[in-house]
Parts: sequence; C-alpha cells; structure tokens
Amino acid sequence: MTSTNQDIEQLLLLCNSGNQRAQLEVYNRYNKAMYNTALRIVKDSYKAEDIMQESFLTAFTRLDSLEDTKLFGAWLKRIVVNNSIADYNKTCKQNEVPLDHVLYKVEDTGGIESYDQNNQKVREVTTAMKTLKPNYNLGLTLHLIEGYDYEEICEIMNISYANCRTLISRAKESLRKKLMQAV
Repeated sequence: MTSTNQDIEQLLLLCNSGNQRAQLEVYNRYNKAMYNTALRIVKDSYKAEDIMQESFLTAFTRLDSLEDTKLFGAWLKRIVVNNSIADYNKTCKQNEVPLDHVLYKVEDTGGIESYDQNNQKVREVTTAMKTLKPNYNLGLTLHLIEGYDYEEICEIMNISYANCRTLISRAKESLRKKLMQAV
C-alpha cells in the first residue's frame, strides 16, 4: 500500500469524526479534478463549482457508507457525475441555453489535464464534440473522456445497454463526419 493511500485512509477516518482540517485537505486534493469532471458535463463554470461543492458535502456526510476507503476518489467522482447528470437533465428539460454554454471555449475549461492543451487535434475534437447533439456529446464525454464503460453509462443516462451502444456508435460516427468536414 502506498503512503498516499495510507494518507487518504487516515484523512478519511479523521473526516468521519468531523475533523475540518482533514476535510479541507481531502477537498484540496480532489477539488480540481472533480470541478473539471462536472464542467465537462454541465458546460457552466458556476454550476460546475456548485455541483463540486454539493458533491463534497454529500461525500463527507455519507462517508460512513463508503466500504473501501481506497476507492474514495472513484466514489467521489461517481457522486460528481451523478449530480452533474441530474443538473444536465434538469437544464435540458427546462430547455435552457445559458449564455456561457453558447460562449463555451475549450481554452476556458482547464480540463483534460492529461493532454497537451496546445495540441491542435485535441482542440479540434473537443470543439467538434460540442457541436454534436446533447445526448451524443454527453455519451462521448462519459465514454471517451471520463472513461465509463457501457454499463455505467446505461445507469447514468438511464437507457438500455443496446441503446447505449447505439448512441455511442452514432455519436462516434457523427463526430467522425464533423472532423472529416473540418479537414
């Protein structure tokens, strides 16, 4: 077991007993990644920040339900994704198109940490993804960027496995066509 895992396990024990310094330390370790996850789904920096905060509150209040503290990061990310999807669905039902969504720029996201932000191909793909239908964009974001498998996407998007595979396949094809047009 690495010292980082030991550290997080000790911090989570302290968090469970209400230690605010430990909670702040856990927050500082995970807040950027969780913000970027929420931002990639809701496409609004203010909502992403609110979702991230709510998710941390949920995590800290339900910490005793976490069975394996080694999986805290994945568990927290799942809370963020679920909260982001709920907000996304609520916004879609209200047919809101926030101005920030229209003016959304890849450079403003601070996301996709593992990729070179200056890489032209990454920018082209993420820009093309934004032009896809909302459910295609969401499906591809969950699958390609967040790394969820089909079963997890089915659960998150509340669709059948067959619909999920079809959605991802059509979204990839639509993205391919858009990228070919750009060339």
